[in-house]
Amino acid sequence: MTATVIIPTLNEIAHIDTLLAKLLGEPATVVGEILVADGGSSDGTREAVSAFARRSPRVRLIDNPERIQAAGVNRAVAAADRRFDVIVRVDAHALYPADYVARLLESLDASKADSVVVQLTTRGHGGFQRAIAIAQNSKIGTGGSAHRMGNVSGWVEHGHHAAFRRALFERAGGYDTSFEANEDAELDARLRALGGRIWLDTTIPVIYYPRATLSGLARQYFRYGSGRARTSYKHGERLRLRQMLPPVVALAIGFSLLGAILLPALLVIPLLYALVLLAASSLFAVKERWLGALMAAPALATMHIAWGAGFLKRKALQIRTRKPMIDTEIERVRGAERSGEAI
Repeated sequence: MTATVIIPTLNEIAHIDTLLAKLLGEPATVVGEILVADGGSSDGTREAVSAFARRSPRVRLIDNPERIQAAGVNRAVAAADRRFDVIVRVDAHALYPADYVARLLESLDASKADSVVVQLTTRGHGGFQRAIAIAQNSKIGTGGSAHRMGNVSGWVEHGHHAAFRRALFERAGGYDTSFEANEDAELDARLRALGGRIWLDTTIPVIYYPRATLSGLARQYFRYGSGRARTSYKHGERLRLRQMLPPVVALAIGFSLLGAILLPALLVIPLLYALVLLAASSLFAVKERWLGALMAAPALATMHIAWGAGFLKRKALQIRTRKPMIDTEIERVRGAERSGEAI
């Protein structure tokens, strides 16, 4: 097997040179080509990729006018060399082992899976980003999802996207580019519906660098929550407990703060929540031997509440837009009954 490696980018000059050099270090029998789907970078990313392309015929720059990652990957797959039967998705702002693609191909072959996903570990460079990474690597932060907390390889419903057999990726139609987030889980739902099997390989490490500010973290998790609501609605999937808790937390905190105007005793709810987060971050500080880990508490609160708010907003939109459809259908049925038509 030989892979087409696809890298969606937007202003990734800080990482793209190192990443391309690492990928080109793998033989052409493993990495057949590298397609960089760029969304209009203005920081020199495009120029850096073009310089690599002049030195190596394996590198190509693909324009991604839609800018979002899902659209970039789809465009690159459409432009990929048909000789290569595996698609490997690589994110520019992550850290990969030198033999990453080779190990993915070995895992695909050994497992006979249609897709191999990998475990994602978050790492911060220092200060608040490190505290965010600690929060994201914890069960209270991620809910214990297999590709974040699991240490045993096995069959899963979803994971951090790495390698696909091209035939099934194309048969599924690629990513749904209308999704602002959670497009990976949505695609996995379609892959499974087609009979595809997804193998989580926890032996292939991937390091992800998180947002470094609360505002950036909030925007990211708001999109995550909204995307999960869309996926569950589109495929009729039942939410897991870990996915139900953030909306419950967001509602509880919101209503208790508003209700405290009339009933101050309701403030006990956000107080208890804050104490739970403080206790968790204190344990992180002891484990990491770093007092800065206490900053994981506001990071956790931001992740929970932003995810829950994004989920609730999307659900409200779904209910509002679905109601006219329901009303129209009711009127159609009533009209048919009045005219004696069969339904």
